[in-house]
Amino acid sequence: MKVRKFKKAPIDLTNNGQLSIFFIGVGSAFSKTHYQTNMLIIKGNDHLMVDCGTKTPQALYELGISVMDIRNFCITHSHADHIGGLEEVMLMNRYAKQQKANIIISEIYQQILWDTSLRGGSGYNEDEHGKLLSFGDFWDITQPRWLANYPRETYGATLGSMDIKIFRTKHIPDSSKNWETAFWSSGLLLDERIMLTADTRFDRELLDSFCEKFNIEAIFHDCQFFDGGVHASISELATLPADLRSKIFLTHYGDNWKDFEQKINDLGFAGLTQQWCFYDF
Repeated sequence: MKVRKFKKAPIDLTNNGQLSIFFIGVGSAFSKTHYQTNMLIIKGNDHLMVDCGTKTPQALYELGISVMDIRNFCITHSHADHIGGLEEVMLMNRYAKQQKANIIISEIYQQILWDTSLRGGSGYNEDEHGKLLSFGDFWDITQPRWLANYPRETYGATLGSMDIKIFRTKHIPDSSKNWETAFWSSGLLLDERIMLTADTRFDRELLDSFCEKFNIEAIFHDCQFFDGGVHASISELATLPADLRSKIFLTHYGDNWKDFEQKINDLGFAGLTQQWCFYDF
């Protein structure tokens, strides 16, 4: 793996074929310094935006591109720091560019995302003989396939040469005992070797089962610096075996990250994920 810093706008949405993860933001939902944990996956001529929070359109502008330049999306869950920029994507594509972006989304989460989050700001913009706009009026939809014989609900899709697996996570509410009783949230496995947990509480079974099934090289894991709530804490992640900690890059962290740099190093984590950097595999 190699880490490259972003040098000059506009950001290139293609590369020479390696799997590259670019972090548009690495902060928590309320971070004021590191935007929000949304990322671009780039491989060859293909790219995928994973989540599009409230601050992502501004970040893309600073990177020299527009939301209309992003052609493929995958959304992990419905908090605003992961979907708050989608309305701009939808409206700008439909009314400024007359185009649709592609979204990789399961049928059940499509219904949740549209009915509980996006319909109000988008569905009522047009009325044709009493028929309002639908999710499909804004998106080209790719439904991932159900994957059998996985340790938890998992879906699969491909984008060019990129293999994408979408697995359920345990995020909200804080009272949910497992992923099955939690509200819809998900993480991604890329090319069966790079794991993005997105937002999740500590879930040892998730890590153990996927590391047993796949040869995972790196894990970009949700982390907060205090205990409680709906995110994995650094003290919980510290209970993992040393060889697993060494693969984990911490992300979705708070603005007080400098207070924990030494602890993160002492615990043997791979480090804090860096904003506006490419992680090349």
